[in-house]
Amino acid sequence: MHVPGRCLALLLTAVCTWQTHASDASFRLTATAANWATYFPGQLGNGYASTLTGPRGTEGNLGFLAGLMDYTPGDVSRPAAVPGWSAIDYSTGPSHAGTFWLNQVDLSPARFRDYQQVLDMYDGTLSTSYRYVDGHKATQIEVTSLVSQAAPHLAATQLALTPDFDGDIELSFPLDLWAPHQPRFAMATLDGPSLMEALAANQQRLQAQPPDRADRAAVWYAGDTQVLAADGDVRELTLWLDGRAAHGARMAQAVAVSLPAGLTPRDVTLYRSDYKLSLDMRVPVRKGQRYVFHKIVALSREGWGGDAKENRALAMAARRHGFDALLAEHRAAWHALWQSDIVIDGDARAQQIVHSDLYYLLVNAAPDTAWPIGACGMTPGYTGHVFWDSDSWVFPALLLLHPERARSLAMFRSHGLPQAQQRARARGLRGAMYPWEADPDNGSSQTPHSAQLLDEREIHVNADIAIAQWQYFLATHDRRWLADHGWPVIRAVADFWVSRASPVVGTSGYAIEHVASVDEDYNDVPNDTFTNLSARKALQIADAAARELGAASDPQWRKVAHGLVIPFDAQAGHHLDFDASVPHDIDSWGGSSLPMLSYPSLDVPMDPSTRRRNYAYAIAPIEGSSKDPNSMGFTPLSIAASTAGDPAAAADWFQRNLTAKVLKPPFNVRTETAGNNTGYFTTASGGFLQNLLYGFTGLRLQEPGLVEAYEPMLPAQWRAMTLRHVALRGEYLDITLERDAYGKVILHRMPSRAPTFPETY
Repeated sequence: MHVPGRCLALLLTAVCTWQTHASDASFRLTATAANWATYFPGQLGNGYASTLTGPRGTEGNLGFLAGLMDYTPGDVSRPAAVPGWSAIDYSTGPSHAGTFWLNQVDLSPARFRDYQQVLDMYDGTLSTSYRYVDGHKATQIEVTSLVSQAAPHLAATQLALTPDFDGDIELSFPLDLWAPHQPRFAMATLDGPSLMEALAANQQRLQAQPPDRADRAAVWYAGDTQVLAADGDVRELTLWLDGRAAHGARMAQAVAVSLPAGLTPRDVTLYRSDYKLSLDMRVPVRKGQRYVFHKIVALSREGWGGDAKENRALAMAARRHGFDALLAEHRAAWHALWQSDIVIDGDARAQQIVHSDLYYLLVNAAPDTAWPIGACGMTPGYTGHVFWDSDSWVFPALLLLHPERARSLAMFRSHGLPQAQQRARARGLRGAMYPWEADPDNGSSQTPHSAQLLDEREIHVNADIAIAQWQYFLATHDRRWLADHGWPVIRAVADFWVSRASPVVGTSGYAIEHVASVDEDYNDVPNDTFTNLSARKALQIADAAARELGAASDPQWRKVAHGLVIPFDAQAGHHLDFDASVPHDIDSWGGSSLPMLSYPSLDVPMDPSTRRRNYAYAIAPIEGSSKDPNSMGFTPLSIAASTAGDPAAAADWFQRNLTAKVLKPPFNVRTETAGNNTGYFTTASGGFLQNLLYGFTGLRLQEPGLVEAYEPMLPAQWRAMTLRHVALRGEYLDITLERDAYGKVILHRMPSRAPTFPETY
């Protein structure tokens, strides 16, 4: 671990792109005092470490490290909240009314004047400013925070104070030692009714609590990090600790504080309790003078970095290097990432949402690791677990723009292969059976007992995984990766499908029975169409991968793929969602899973008339549904409309995604639905970006390359759209959609330079 020096090439790149982006409002999300009542925290992060934000900019907020999980027996695994490192607290000193601390007083217009907070997604920073009024004393406060994209073990906060008084102030630079969450539920053993009883007995309920608590927040709490050793040094202004996620991996943190040049505190004390380790100081200040303090934090976990002693050395080195240098390198790294972008001409709102969705994916994705992205990123949402969302929704959104981060998601499935193979053996099946909810560190099944039915039956996840592995190969042509990592996963998944399918008596066909559909209200159906077609593609991929590598191909793969039953209404001329013997009569928003057949990574071949009839059949129940829109549902519908040759409908579904109230203010945090507050929902962020990358362009990754499989389209008010720095098989392209003189949308490909930053910083 070290602090990198200034990278000249990186900084030159930043200078070149700055003119394009510095004044681009689509990269900036702003909070004002009007947002306090509905403030949904944003995120700062670099894929290895993350923290939520707070309106003051100085609060202690929950923070997490990639894959650091609490494995308390009886519960499912949970992201362990590491000791909070984001806080700096401030007091103007004692008064006749007592001593008041910035982070403890209520937000009010009288106390916090001229307030503004900006999440700058281009720079990867949170900047907060206001005039803080405490009785007869006022202080201008400016805060800048970052989690370094250039030096991933580092985070930092700069606090600038300009008092309008002479006297002593007090400052506290803490590590918040969170108490274990109570009550804690035995999610690994409680069935649905028992869980509801446990919630009621603890006066808890599954209901969204605005502004930011999800409907399952009562069971989606953070796990515990236990502090093993902690100390500090008042002379060197440092703190450090070693810890361990409960029953899990070790972690470490350190803090180095810097003071304004020439400022000598009256006193500095080390404070220790069960809940806080901090450096507290009393500092003399003069009216009108600006004082700048820095809190540099170093973080690590087992398998990524060192212990507290090494972190302390790293934080001190970063302090010597200086906050300004750290900030410049961090900004340059983010600017380099934004060289790969989706640029829209003619729709400022859509452009800003593109940037916020891509920002949240990058905040939660680390390059060149085996850590995936959970459905809600590095937060407690969905207890940090990994679903098929990672492979089918998030992975394709990153693959063309940030393949080094998409690779991490693919590598996670290679890393988890032994767990998946063990699960298959335990059920008397061949190959690998991946879990419905996987632990992000070890790949084990962590599905709550109340949802075990999905873990056993929503098995399309296995095909989704194999398809993503092959998509990575199609995008990169990395045969070494395919042989070492992708092929073992693809082969094991194919073996699973051969053993899971059963012969249909009296025919040459194969059925897959007792399956949960993508529409999970149907949790025991035969021959779910999306599952069977996905399984067919996974089997075909295994055959293609074997040919690519010169490996043995099992003849059963082709036999089962050819024989799988695909429910189809021959009279009406469209697919069915599942076997015709199952009534399709539940009111579930979305109406049908058939639009998923056109999803880019699956993209089932069919004639255009069948595709149009599938789309018409799928949308018929939607308008009469009483269900709230799910932010996952818009993308498949838009893409299905586009492939069916209905660009107006495709644009309409896309527009509904912009207006469905699933983007929470002030920082465009995407939620699963408008009402459930399940935030940081990377699944829908990935889907939204796929709508642009593959839906409007009509592009598909196939064996010949990035193929123009469907007519490109643009919403009526858009003038153009450009995919910048698309990565494909070692080359880079700029792909532009624009209208010709007759209004027809044309797709242009132009070679572009490779992004000018190293893959690791």
